[in-house]
Amino acid sequence: MGKEREQIPWQHPGGKLLECGAETLTDAELLAILLSSGVKGKPAIKIAEDIMRKFSSFRGMANQPLDKLLKIKGIGEIKAVRIAATFEIARRIVNEVIKQNEQA
Repeated sequence: MGKEREQIPWQHPGGKLLECGAETLTDAELLAILLSSGVKGKPAIKIAEDIMRKFSSFRGMANQPLDKLLKIKGIGEIKAVRIAATFEIARRIVNEVIKQNEQA
């Protein structure tokens, strides 16, 4: 038997995900997990909130060129690539589901 997890107030959305489940996170909190870290004076959650305000939704972000993400303070190439890769994974999942539904 494993040790019971201590109830700790989490400072990062990853802790909230572990304790409460992914479905309880806001879009900005999910995005902040992908960003992992912020920059001096701007934590990942604030960068994520800026991105969500700029693009309104994940759908609004989905087909944006990387240079639009790179213009946001706190987003460098690595974070932009993580975001782009995540959207590509999501696109492939959707395409698989559509293909399976067409075959059914």
